[in-house]
Amino acid sequence: MPHQAQGLVLPTTPGRINMARRRPIGVVGIISPFNFPLYLAMRAVAPALAVGNAVILKPDPRTAICGGLVIARLFELAGLPSGLLHVLPGGSEAGEALCSDPEVGMIQFTGSTGAGRMVGQNASRHLKKVSLELGGKNSIIVLDDADIDLALRNVAWGVFLHQGQICMSAGRVLVHEAIAEDFVKALGEKAAALPMGDPTDENVAIGPLINQRQADHVAKVVQESLDAGATLVTGGQGEKLFYTPTVLAGVTPEMSAFREEIFGPVAVVTTFADDAEAVKLANQTEYGLSAAIQSRNVSRAMAIGEQLQTGLLHINDQTVNDEVVNPFGGVGASGNGSAIGGPANWEEFTEWQWVTIKGEAPAYPF
Repeated sequence: MPHQAQGLVLPTTPGRINMARRRPIGVVGIISPFNFPLYLAMRAVAPALAVGNAVILKPDPRTAICGGLVIARLFELAGLPSGLLHVLPGGSEAGEALCSDPEVGMIQFTGSTGAGRMVGQNASRHLKKVSLELGGKNSIIVLDDADIDLALRNVAWGVFLHQGQICMSAGRVLVHEAIAEDFVKALGEKAAALPMGDPTDENVAIGPLINQRQADHVAKVVQESLDAGATLVTGGQGEKLFYTPTVLAGVTPEMSAFREEIFGPVAVVTTFADDAEAVKLANQTEYGLSAAIQSRNVSRAMAIGEQLQTGLLHINDQTVNDEVVNPFGGVGASGNGSAIGGPANWEEFTEWQWVTIKGEAPAYPF
């Protein structure tokens, strides 16, 4: 990244050089989440440092070692000069201190939408630049011409990876009514076969949720939706921090499973009659992070994708995708646009400065 810096030479009047260049912000405060602590912290820390900033990293207190201390040690071993990276332990008080400190020029936050709103409010009081990468209620749309086997694999991965504790997880599975019955049956069988247990066992697909509060939230949303008329295809059982891979069918937009970010291993299936209804259902949320469309007709899928209000779009793939070269971010309650990755790193972690050079003083009238 440091070798990819680009500026602009701009037109101007004769005898004057007119330029624009990118400069580091100075000190960047990074607040990282629990769910992929090493990766999600590193993808902000590394580019912020690479373009010339100093960084204060505040990891989630539940994952302060792998999301904070390990990263600091890795950079220390790599030869990063002393003082350029600090780890700030603590909870909300530490985050508030970062937002209010006048020496911190920017806040980059990854986490829940509720916490992100508070971070945004606190940072805005001090007129800080703020980058928010928040939650999602992402849809996988399965059209009637989809490759069913591929769609099943994409849905299962998008829903159940990391117990659904990912901002990009497929929170809603929208299936064309012509194939819904067979698809739901096959998805239920696939979910029921996923082994649950110790995640250090390579044969285990489903591990524990982060804490009891989250486990209780998953159970609450599932039960509320069942009470409202949803059908339990498989799962729906919790024990301590484990929750069985669950498939809910017959979910309607009024149900909490359709509206709320569950952050658990729950496939929420809603049917649609045509492409227009699929678009309407997918956009029927305050979130706008990721979407995926399953279809053998790429032109049809792209026509649908053009109408979806999301920052990320995947055709014949699942919703949990990220690479270091792509701009990443959501809209609406999922964030304030491309927050990180690829060219977005330059936009986020540097600022424009306009520079002019005049060879001779002009003849001013006074």
